Amino acid sequence: MARADTRLIHGKHRTEKWDYDHHVIPPITASTAFRLDSADRGQQGFVDFANPKAAARAMNPIYIYDRLDEPTVGMLEDLVREAEGGECAVAFACGMAAISASLMVTGRAGSNVVAHRTMYGCTFSLMSNWMPRFGLSARFVDASDRGALLAAVDEKTRAVYLETPANPTMECLDLAAIRSTLADVNARRGPKDQVVVIVDNTFATPWGQRPLSLGADIVVASLTKNVGGFGIDLGGMVVAPERFLKSFRGYRKDFGGVLPPHSAWNFMVYGLPTLPIRLARQMESAAKVSAFLEAHPRVARVSWPGLESFPWKEVAKRQLVDPEGRFCPGSMIYFEVAGDLDESRARCARVVDHIAENAYSVTLAVSLGMTKTLIEAPGLMTHSALDACTQSVAGIHPGGIRLSLGLEAADDVIADLAAALDRC
Repeated sequence: MARADTRLIHGKHRTEKWDYDHHVIPPITASTAFRLDSADRGQQGFVDFANPKAAARAMNPIYIYDRLDEPTVGMLEDLVREAEGGECAVAFACGMAAISASLMVTGRAGSNVVAHRTMYGCTFSLMSNWMPRFGLSARFVDASDRGALLAAVDEKTRAVYLETPANPTMECLDLAAIRSTLADVNARRGPKDQVVVIVDNTFATPWGQRPLSLGADIVVASLTKNVGGFGIDLGGMVVAPERFLKSFRGYRKDFGGVLPPHSAWNFMVYGLPTLPIRLARQMESAAKVSAFLEAHPRVARVSWPGLESFPWKEVAKRQLVDPEGRFCPGSMIYFEVAGDLDESRARCARVVDHIAENAYSVTLAVSLGMTKTLIEAPGLMTHSALDACTQSVAGIHPGGIRLSLGLEAADDVIADLAAALDRC
């Protein structure tokens, strides 16, 4: 069998999603609805949609309407499912749509999710502000603490939700240990009441980490970031056991959040095939930039999984590996500007402001995983949904800065960072 990086380029030589035996590049649909030859064919299409396991085996699938299913998105789902090593995949319009689906499908009115305390600000807002309206609650704990995790799980818990590496601190959680912690809980429960482990794999990508092989049940990710790589499309994906396929497809049908075919095509043709070579260049730069930051007198702490000083390096070295088994520490760096809390906060703002006004190779923007190096201040920007106390508990420093390495020359990025730090 071909290697993993080759399969990201070619996928399957034949797909039941579409007959395109002679296309070098997959075709793309440009229709929201599909012509039906008869009422019977239309009826069979809806029957197949309600029974996706049987439909997946069909040699000639019946497509009805873009919001239900269509071939371009289906081909992308197959590619990501294989990359993550899962049983099924369902695409969504963005990462948050995929995260929302994972929590709604696994939860039910009156249930709760136990979440690691450090996470993306919009995910925290979803759990804190919107889930309670549907009768779902969230409990935030240090999931690396076995006792705290077990104390938070009760008979109404349906999921444990994690990011690893966590946004923005880069904390790496031991998935095997968390799975072991939940083993006794699940042994006392029936199949439909199991506590499932949901992992956001956006930072690591399926090239750098495959949580399903480490103990997770469901993987969610924003395709917008590293997988897309170019900052031109929004997208999200859920990879899960086959028993959840009908529910995730039904959720997407009824709640929306559908990934457009053109975006799916871009992820499939441009994003995934170039992911390994982009990450290799970005990690090379991350190693140089993190070493520079660690030696700078205006920087108090640097968090990148490739550093010997990284607090969770043992977990990182076990989990953050590519399909060939090579360490894959990623392209994300988190660092804290030196000084007491007030001084560090003020210096942080001056650093990013200087970058915004003067830098050439570093851009002040809140996304990540692009060809361009991006910088932001999580406490002021992406994680502003968390109040100061919650940020502190989550380990988000007032002077913390998140850096996403792009494809620029590392020396140019270092020069821009040095100019900003020297003037803060």
